[in-house]
Formats: sequence, structure tokens, C-alpha cells
Amino acid sequence: MKIHELGHIVLFVRDITRMADFYRDSLGFHEIARDGHTALFGGGRTHHELLLIQIALSRQDEDEMAGATAPKTTAEPGLYHIGFKIGDSTDDIREALRELTEKGVTIVGTADHTVTHSLYILDPEGNELELYADVSDIWKTEPLAVLSPIKPLEL
Repeated sequence: MKIHELGHIVLFVRDITRMADFYRDSLGFHEIARDGHTALFGGGRTHHELLLIQIALSRQDEDEMAGATAPKTTAEPGLYHIGFKIGDSTDDIREALRELTEKGVTIVGTADHTVTHSLYILDPEGNELELYADVSDIWKTEPLAVLSPIKPLEL
């Protein structure tokens, strides 16, 4: 067996409307379909790339939803972030930063990873997303370049 590509991501969410609107309106995902508890998104590469499924809320979940979106403060097992390629230059990252700032999206950081330049944001439920531009193909001849020390990225 061989994995050919990452096919899709599925997120359980608390508020389907808020989350689907964010992924469509703030990040520009193409919405394929939505009902009362699911939202399906794709870019045409495959049948879908992102599926959101609303879960039943406990009383504690409802209380937490009343709070502001905040980054996770400690590392724990599970999903850290999802990366989405948005371009091939630092200018693409600058433009995304400008757009997302205007939309009030929570920005949590930037990074120069040698092969990519990245902008880190939070979705409305606190999931971290990496929006990146491939700025070098050195990894093709030097695979360990992907593990280069992270440097600051000034935008």
C-alpha cells in the first residue's frame, strides 16, 4: 500500500453555521453543500477536501462557546494544526495577512521554515491553521531542509 495524497480533513465542530461561514467567507473555501449539521467544501481536486460535522453540545460546551477564541496554551496529544498552501511567495502571505486582519481573524504567528513561509491563525473554535507559501524547492535535493530551524518572518 502507498498513500498518494492527503485526501480530506473532517472536523467535529460546536457551531456549524459559525464554522462553515468562517471557512467559506474568511478562507475562501468553495462550499459544496450544507445542512443543519454538516458542511462540505472542495476545490475541485477531489470530491471534497474539508467536512465539518456539528456535534451535540453539553452544558459545559455551551458555556465555553460564550468565551473568546484563544490558542491552546499547552501541547497535548491530538491535532496540532492543519496546513493549507495559499501561494508561492512571501507576497501571498502578506496579502493573506492583510485580508484576514481586515476580517478580524485571530492571528497567532508567522514563521520562516526555509521551504515555506507561514502565517498561523485560529478558526472560531480555536483550531490552529497554517497558511503557507512554498518559497523554495530545496527539499527536493535536501529532504532535511524541511526540518531547518524556524526563523522569524517579518511581514
